[in-house]
Amino acid sequence: MTLVTSGRSQQQGAVLFVLTFLLGWAFFLVPVPLSGKWTVPFDILVSGLRHRFASEVLKYTLLLTVCGALMTLAAPMWRHHSGIRGRLSEAFTTTQWIAVMRVVGAGLAILYFMEKEPFSWQQKQVGELIWQVLAVSVAVIIPLGAVVVQLFVDYGGMEFLGVLARPIMQPLFRLPGRAALDVLASWVGSYSVGLYITRMVYQKGGYSRRDVTIIATCFSTVSIGFVGVVAATLDLLPLFPLLIGLYLFSVVGLTIVLVRMPPINRKPHTDVLGKPMKIPTLHQFPPEPLLQRAWQAGVSQARSAPPLWQGMVRAMGNGLILAATILSTIVSVGTFALLLAYFTPVFQWLGKPVAVILNTLAIPEAAQIAPAVLIEVTEMYIPALLVVNATLPARFFIAILSISQLIFFSSLGPMILDMFRDVPITLKDLLWLFLLRTALLLPFLAVVVHGLMAIHVL
Repeated sequence: MTLVTSGRSQQQGAVLFVLTFLLGWAFFLVPVPLSGKWTVPFDILVSGLRHRFASEVLKYTLLLTVCGALMTLAAPMWRHHSGIRGRLSEAFTTTQWIAVMRVVGAGLAILYFMEKEPFSWQQKQVGELIWQVLAVSVAVIIPLGAVVVQLFVDYGGMEFLGVLARPIMQPLFRLPGRAALDVLASWVGSYSVGLYITRMVYQKGGYSRRDVTIIATCFSTVSIGFVGVVAATLDLLPLFPLLIGLYLFSVVGLTIVLVRMPPINRKPHTDVLGKPMKIPTLHQFPPEPLLQRAWQAGVSQARSAPPLWQGMVRAMGNGLILAATILSTIVSVGTFALLLAYFTPVFQWLGKPVAVILNTLAIPEAAQIAPAVLIEVTEMYIPALLVVNATLPARFFIAILSISQLIFFSSLGPMILDMFRDVPITLKDLLWLFLLRTALLLPFLAVVVHGLMAIHVL
């Protein structure tokens, strides 16, 4: 869609840029106290809607999930249409196996909504986690987050942050500076919002396929709030600042290494249309001070942006469509992943060679915590549940490992596979990157744990 030029003056552009930037920043990033804990306005809004309108939100999530599957079935018939049908066909057209997963996911969503899943699933709370936690969260977070994110994208916030972050993002992570917004959205909000930003910028030609792969597989991290949930589960809140610091250090360090290795460095540096993209170097940019360049870029974008209402309506529509495309996949793949973890001995078998490695690294309770090392690939929260009774060093080790492994298939994996199938990011890519992250984290965290034990922190 071609943006409508509003013809704003320099002063009007500056005012709009500042107001929308501050509003968006406050919504996602400014901590506020609530019920004895610190959170952000975005989390307050999402939590408020989910709890105050719990029944209505469940119905809305079911409607969106089923509609996503039905639209997928209808997409081939609308392929040659124009207008709304053509746009929906483009959004919901996918591969055959993902189409099957969406239909299966819609069926499972109906079972969960009606509370008719098998009793053994209920005992393990499979439906509660997949449906009432993951699916509902995605259904609410993506459309609401899309509206606020549009303030950053349309009215200069992304350009402003992009210029400021370029000296860090380019040499360390081989990313354009604007990717800093995607990273911040994941860390303080939700990886689903970060992925939404990445998809939107990629479709507009702002990211290459390699950029998308880096952001989606290295920076779609669990939020700081969820790190707090893991810390509370494992009784590690007294060590929370240390936990957060090591988590962020691990994510950054892994990204610096992985962007220079296959499969990431083999992804083409081409845009959404397949055209090669130039990689700018720092000396190619104007000599003005960094802050001045960032200000000019933000104001210029705000001057040419569409009217505010137009951007918000378009963002809400895009958010609803995106949520509908991925919800049924999350439900089906997530259910399969949890059934594999809970009802098969696969991870007990895989844990045996891992226990040998942990013993070599002298990690406490190696045999007991070994299954938790690889089970994160199904769902990020399961490792914490498996080691709640372990010793403090073992709990600390698994806490940082599980939140830094990043790739899991109850939610994030199917979202990436579905949203970026045209990059393409494949199942093989995700599994290989999960193993690489785990292999690099194990010796690093072993050194950290032994060091903290030596100084009696653990």
